[in-house]
Amino acid sequence: MAVLNIYNLAGAQTGTVEVNDAIFGIEPNKVVLHEVLVAELAAARQGSASTKTRSMVRGGGRKPFKQKGTGRARQGTIRAPHMVGGGVVFGPSPRSYEKKVNKKTRVLALKSALSAKVAAGEIVVLDGMMETPKTKTIVALTKALEANTKQMFVVNDLTEQGDYNLFLSARNLENAVVFQPNELGIYWLLKQNKVIITKEALATIEEVLG
Repeated sequence: MAVLNIYNLAGAQTGTVEVNDAIFGIEPNKVVLHEVLVAELAAARQGSASTKTRSMVRGGGRKPFKQKGTGRARQGTIRAPHMVGGGVVFGPSPRSYEKKVNKKTRVLALKSALSAKVAAGEIVVLDGMMETPKTKTIVALTKALEANTKQMFVVNDLTEQGDYNLFLSARNLENAVVFQPNELGIYWLLKQNKVIITKEALATIEEVLG
């Protein structure tokens, strides 16, 4: 079975824990990882770009000038697409970029991302409850773990005092993100260099994905 190191808040290793190979020890499926990553990035797009067609533009109810005798090309409305201030032809309109991904595919992608992180030695387990929020403690922890850039913290339940204090402390770091197990996504797992998971969050992940 795959083994993860356990550290305390001071950054000292206090032991190891065996994790489920079906979650943390599979061969990463790159095709599935790519599919889910594209879906996550697409879902993050706003899709709020909007333009008006000639039927939506205000004005243009009357003919701008008479049909004949002016020497100009005939025009029916000043809101035609070729006129300044007119409507837009085939312009963008609000839409959703979301792509459908099956639940089993998404789960496999999560397992693949977690397994890749374990294989690279980029996942550690944190054991210890913070009595009060203190960013200095987390900064010292990341230095001890040699995780000075792009950290990802996974906490179990923000209603618990210890996890909430960890959330308040870690979110102040410049390149850190904090998630709960149900918020894990491929994009952030692949982007961040170090993943620090609390023991409680690790148990939740194994329970949900197992």
